[in-house]
Amino acid sequence: MDSVQQKPSKTRLMSLDALRGFDMFWILGGETLFAGLLAWTGWQGWRIADAQMHHSAWNGFTFYDLIFPLFIFLSGVALGLSPKRLDHVPMASRLPLYRHALKRLALLLFLGVLYNHGWGTGAPAALDEVRYASVLGRIAFAWFFAALLVWHTSLRTQIIIAALILFGYAALQLFLPVPGGVAGDLSLSGSINAYVDRVLLPGITYQNRPMDPEGIISTIPAVVNALAGVFTGHFIVKSHPKGEWFKVGILMLAGLVTLALGWLANAIVPVNKELWTSSFVLVTSGWSLILLGLFYALIDVLKLQRFGFVFMVIGCNSIIIYLSTSLVNWDYVSRSLFGGLIQALPESMQMLSGSLGLLAVQWLLLYWMYKRSIFIRV
Repeated sequence: MDSVQQKPSKTRLMSLDALRGFDMFWILGGETLFAGLLAWTGWQGWRIADAQMHHSAWNGFTFYDLIFPLFIFLSGVALGLSPKRLDHVPMASRLPLYRHALKRLALLLFLGVLYNHGWGTGAPAALDEVRYASVLGRIAFAWFFAALLVWHTSLRTQIIIAALILFGYAALQLFLPVPGGVAGDLSLSGSINAYVDRVLLPGITYQNRPMDPEGIISTIPAVVNALAGVFTGHFIVKSHPKGEWFKVGILMLAGLVTLALGWLANAIVPVNKELWTSSFVLVTSGWSLILLGLFYALIDVLKLQRFGFVFMVIGCNSIIIYLSTSLVNWDYVSRSLFGGLIQALPESMQMLSGSLGLLAVQWLLLYWMYKRSIFIRV
């Protein structure tokens, strides 16, 4: 983990940091805003919005299901903006990048375990009681394998591999019989994901369930989310005679087409976050393209940097603030600063005020780091 004492390069895609920050905003406390608005105003429209701030029970899709794959997609975009081919480079020149990739992989795996056992408990001393699968671990593996493909294969090969992963993973879930079960069982305990986790995943699963949502084989299709970002980065970084608005249009169109393909595939293999089905990859990649197109248009084309500044501050230190949500009791910090003021407000406003206070203390720390050019990168 490096603390970099300089502002991001001017050539950096500002919409990338802004969208990454927008993504993290909902994890830091933004997901509670609609419930607070509902309590304050009583308007039932906020109930619909609040329903999108919770994961799907099993099959289906909500906005909150997008947060994790969007982050993976954006890590791929960063790779695609400056792709490096290493297969024809002398080994001595490759080694620093290989070491960095392995170091990043190991560090994120460690931080993922740390995050899993936060909230004042700490990782158990018994190794078989540790949860090794994690959100940060999946981000690490998806980025790592996408990076290896970018460094050693052509864009055409990467596209073919992405398609093979999607078709192969769907076939695995639909047609490979599970010992003691049947092929095509996509239930929590009967899926091939659950079988592989029972046999191969060390330690415990999330909430000791039959399978882990960040388990072994469901990490494979997550690589495609990263590769979708890589393809997008390739496209954005190249100049086009028809101009930047043409790029925005293509991003939006590609997103809509991918989204439609995902929902068409839903008839064969359901959109399911915990199983990270191929249709889920397509749906989340489609929405990721649409959101990036929107942010790219507003921030990099129209130059409305003020629109995304609040989010850019978060996006510049996204991993560290995500980790802090498990290691720091931000609610206690917020109540220590604003608790008296919140209690003085009408009861209907207290939930919303508490959410805003929680967001404020985290954002102010990030703003302090931003103003001092402290960017902690993993």
